[in-house]
Amino acid sequence: MNLARMSLGLCLIGSMLLDTAVRSADLMEVYELAKSNDPVFQSATFAFEAARQKRSEAFAALLPSVSATADGNRTSGSTAYSGTPAVTRSFYADDWTLQLTQPVVRPGNVFAYDEARSFVEAASDEFAAAQQDLMVRVAGAYFDVLVAEETVLAADAQLRSMREQLNAAQSGFQRGVASVTDADDARSREALAQAQRTAAVANLEVHRAALEAITGPVSTPLAGLGASVTLSNPVPDDLGTWVARSGENNLNVRGAQATLAAAEHELSRVRSLRLPSLDLVATYGGNHSSGNVVNPVNYSTDVRDVTVGLQFSVPIFEGGALSAQVGEARAKWKKAGADLEAARRQAAQEVKQSYTAVQSGIAEVAALRAAVDAGSNTVKGAQAGYGLGIRINSDVLNAEQQLYGTKRDLAKARYDTLLAGLKLKAATGDLRASDLQAMNGLLVESPTAVPQEH
Repeated sequence: MNLARMSLGLCLIGSMLLDTAVRSADLMEVYELAKSNDPVFQSATFAFEAARQKRSEAFAALLPSVSATADGNRTSGSTAYSGTPAVTRSFYADDWTLQLTQPVVRPGNVFAYDEARSFVEAASDEFAAAQQDLMVRVAGAYFDVLVAEETVLAADAQLRSMREQLNAAQSGFQRGVASVTDADDARSREALAQAQRTAAVANLEVHRAALEAITGPVSTPLAGLGASVTLSNPVPDDLGTWVARSGENNLNVRGAQATLAAAEHELSRVRSLRLPSLDLVATYGGNHSSGNVVNPVNYSTDVRDVTVGLQFSVPIFEGGALSAQVGEARAKWKKAGADLEAARRQAAQEVKQSYTAVQSGIAEVAALRAAVDAGSNTVKGAQAGYGLGIRINSDVLNAEQQLYGTKRDLAKARYDTLLAGLKLKAATGDLRASDLQAMNGLLVESPTAVPQEH
């Protein structure tokens, strides 16, 4: 009884280990790996962290600054007075100063702070764009692996079919019911299928390596799109609405708008350098001297002083440097305006391409589904006709090759359409992790694990 229970327990444990070993990694798991391991995204993260400090740096210029200085020295010398011999004396002296400076009228500092805020806003949009780019890159690499796996599976099925057809042709030739041409044709098709299978496996390894360049090692098979999943048109199904959204919400457009604002503030800051500045300056200091080498009587001094005043400065002539700086800032401002227009046009183009890709992809998927159904019937008919002697072997081979090619194209079209949908949302700044999560819900456990060849 105990032995039976032990055996049952071992079987259950073995079953659990087996389930764990073959469980497919899904899109969200791969995305989480990418967020931690992708060097491109990590670089964008650190760049954003660095850019966020710009506002604090600029704000510091509006606040008081305090500095302290101190020095000490020793002096030795000989002094001779009338009617007296020379006397060698030495003394110590030290002094220190604590100074506080508060800008009162410095327009340039205010414009610099406004520029820093716009710069941080642009950096924030760039980081958000990097997050969306990571989602698109992960999904694209993930789907590329799935398409490559489908291609290998189709190549395996085609190779098995070609081998079966080769055996049938050879058997028919030996029985005298098939020609040597049928056998040679089947042998040629079988060799071609083997070569295609080898190329498909190599292509799969390339795409796995591309995915792991983003995520790090991914050892488990990937969950794929369910066969019954249907794809839907974009919502709203109106290109004009999507284009309008891209002009307002596209993250590259928003980043370009913030960059333009920063350039405007920079131009104002440089122009303000022609204006006077006024600072409040307060100092507190002291000095101590233990003696001197001049006076006949050696005595020490100890002084403390406090000074409070206004420091006014106005630029008069700087050799033309300020005019050059204004010209440079104006040119950068115009460049930022041109970059903004380019970003808007690029966003509109991306929306149109992605929107068209989604719509054409849905139509292509529907057509390929019908082609697969028709192709399956064609293969069955060709095989039956070949068995009855009313069709030749090449008819069967051609039908099978066309069927497997159509299945491969169908798998690619489905994933390409999903990716186009993500790109469409990214082009309008609307792509979120929840969109990946929703797409992840369409995936199912991989029914067949494709061997990883390393």
